[in-house]
Amino acid sequence: MQANSNQMLGLPGTAGTENVSASQYARLTGEGSCLHSGDVHIQINSIPKECAQNPSSRNVRSGVHSCSHGCVHSRLQSHAYSEARQPDDTATESGEHGSNSFSEFRSLFKWLQKSLPYSLILSVKLVMQHITGISLGIGLLTTFMYANKSIVNQVFLRERCSKIQCAWLLVFLAGSSVLLYYAFNSQSLYYSLIFLKPALDHLSFWEILWIVGITDFILKFIFMGLKCLILLVPSFLIPFKSKGFWYMLLEELCQYYRTFVPIPVWFRYLISYGEFGNVTRWSLGILLALLYLIMKLLDFFRHLRTFRQVLQIFFTRPSYGVAASKRQCSDVDDICSICQAEFQKPILLICQHIFCEECIALWFNREKTCPLCRTVISEHINKWKDGATSSHLQVY
Repeated sequence: MQANSNQMLGLPGTAGTENVSASQYARLTGEGSCLHSGDVHIQINSIPKECAQNPSSRNVRSGVHSCSHGCVHSRLQSHAYSEARQPDDTATESGEHGSNSFSEFRSLFKWLQKSLPYSLILSVKLVMQHITGISLGIGLLTTFMYANKSIVNQVFLRERCSKIQCAWLLVFLAGSSVLLYYAFNSQSLYYSLIFLKPALDHLSFWEILWIVGITDFILKFIFMGLKCLILLVPSFLIPFKSKGFWYMLLEELCQYYRTFVPIPVWFRYLISYGEFGNVTRWSLGILLALLYLIMKLLDFFRHLRTFRQVLQIFFTRPSYGVAASKRQCSDVDDICSICQAEFQKPILLICQHIFCEECIALWFNREKTCPLCRTVISEHINKWKDGATSSHLQVY
């Protein structure tokens, strides 16, 4: 049987056993590289018993088994190592990106640091060239802020407002306007108030801004002076509640008029684009002027709708409630929740809360709801009834 086995395997004696082991080793080595964790490999040997008992054959088989498991284990280790390195690689790339961004920021900072002296020199040159306009702009802005805040404070004081302070504001605003026009009398800047051309031969872009900016501030001063006149009117002629409607009407008139004042100045500047001998430039100037007029026309309709609403409020004088009876006032201890004093002309709102007429009028200048229960009382906020003037600069 042993001889037949050897002949069937084609391996003579011990040499056959070694050859079988070598071939099995080569085959197992190739298959072991394809093994994965969890695979079960069963090997059926046709080697004779004597060969199986050969120590050298046993050593070779054990080597084959250990090699196959070693290949699988090494492959698993390499796979786990590659997965472990992926976050590190991502962190490295993000670190490199952050370092690049930091280097770019540092380069930009160095460039700004180097160009700072040149920027300062250029800024000083520009300031020296336009020192008159810059100084005048700061003075006009300061005057407006001071007068606007003072008028709002005097309106808030109601009957306790200072007549001397109101008269001083009126003189201060009028004197500032007259002094400004007198200082630049040669330019005839007051012509722009009545839609005429100032006495300037060539209107550049900066001169247009100069004319429009000064005219806008002067118009604000004029209407703020009118508000001071209303403050000076005694309460028996114009009650405090009516004065609020006058403030609102004057402010809307001011904004409406300021919308139209810059139109002639900008129209002349746009239509005189280039020389009229050049047909292309002349056509471009007309096109730009027409586009400007279309935009102002749309703005006109928007302001017209707002102005009509203000006129309706001014003539209808909507009330927020009805006069409260003495019994209703006594139920709330005759104390107004806003001023914490006794009622003066108490008004009962639709939510059954009672307030002084002047207190609730001031409240609804800014709010739409009841101060206590937040019930909506007014459909809209009556802006500008507190005597404030818009700080928007109309330059176009």
